[in-house]
Amino acid sequence: MNKDFFSQSDWLDFERRHVWHPYASMQQPLQVYPVVAANGVMLEFEDGRRVIDGMASWWCAIHGYAVPELNAAIEAQLKNMAHVMFGGLTHKPAAELAALLLQIAPENMAHVFFSDSGSVSVEVAIKMAIQYWHAQGKAKKSRLLTIRGGYHGDTFGAMSVCDPDTGMHHLFSGIVAQQLFADAPTVDDDETWSDAQIASFRSRLKNHHHELAAVILEPIVQGAGGMRFYAPEFLRQVRSLCDAYDVLLICDEIATGFGRTGTMFASEQAGIQPDIMCIGKALTGGYMTLAATLCSEKVSDGIHAAEDEQDGAGVLMHGPTFMANPLACAVAVASIQLLLDSPWQQRVLTIEKALKHMLSPCKASADVADVRVKGAIGVIEMKQSVDVGRVQQQLIEQGVWLRPFGKLIYTMPPYVIEASQLEQLTSAMCAVVLRP
Repeated sequence: MNKDFFSQSDWLDFERRHVWHPYASMQQPLQVYPVVAANGVMLEFEDGRRVIDGMASWWCAIHGYAVPELNAAIEAQLKNMAHVMFGGLTHKPAAELAALLLQIAPENMAHVFFSDSGSVSVEVAIKMAIQYWHAQGKAKKSRLLTIRGGYHGDTFGAMSVCDPDTGMHHLFSGIVAQQLFADAPTVDDDETWSDAQIASFRSRLKNHHHELAAVILEPIVQGAGGMRFYAPEFLRQVRSLCDAYDVLLICDEIATGFGRTGTMFASEQAGIQPDIMCIGKALTGGYMTLAATLCSEKVSDGIHAAEDEQDGAGVLMHGPTFMANPLACAVAVASIQLLLDSPWQQRVLTIEKALKHMLSPCKASADVADVRVKGAIGVIEMKQSVDVGRVQQQLIEQGVWLRPFGKLIYTMPPYVIEASQLEQLTSAMCAVVLRP
């Protein structure tokens, strides 16, 4: 096929008719905006307009775009090899990345399993938990417990632990595995904590622990399920209850990892350590798709304790084709090192303070249900669902790119955003909320 087979105007028409976008209809697609370049925190559209990316490409481009250090890491690795299968082979970038991850992860994390997306890392975590109990001779411990309002991905195992009503997957409710759900906590700080916040969770764990392999949670911040924040004390008590009832704890840090909430991983704010942890999104700084599932020595040893070696017992039954892709591993190492070498804590704190101040006027609107900020996350929750197409167009007119969903207009900007750019971003958010 000739690389120039499209005329300048034809490719968008073809794309509109044949290419599916996330959570979109092919019959009535929302407008999409063609991007031709990205640099710093700016996206350049094909028509020449430049907009501030307040989404960091779904929260992963924490350093912005066209980052010299990350470009160099990709180019250097490309001179050696772009990819090689990880079954029976290995390479240094994978070892270097694993070493760096274990250096910054909770102390009890001891092993790293690489995959190619956050959803798959959740699938692997679920498999780890189920295989762990199977190896202990407790095969009935195969279900999961989580809290409502969560989101863990779009594959079938991950869908089963997303909110059954608002988690975007209710269409599959009769097909996915039937998991257990407890009420989500409603307070976001320890000062207003009460025992009622944990009652539903405690009850379900007490009554069903004999069939539960693991609890899975997004620590402190629930992401695509509603951008809700909850008190660290809830996570502490979850950890304690999991220990008491002999159930594993999986922390899904895909959205919250690598500094987004103000600590390297959100679970640090509760001072707890999970048994299994999922990471992704910002892992490569937004350059390539890569994820990982980390686990403790306890989990690894437990899986390998299986006496029956038939049907894969004793080995973790997963192996993605692009597992530990060398290019992705190399750029992930560079991204994490760049983060560690930067004043990222101060940058996130500065963004947090600015978001709290600049979004506060929206609280005055009768149409606004809540305004909340956590780390480099700013959320305006409306009382009614947002007209995504209309709001996006209004934001673009003011030089800003955001992706609202449901009742939420929110931002998760790159950490390198400048003060003037953040002011323009928040002013645009307030304008679309407060306009007559």
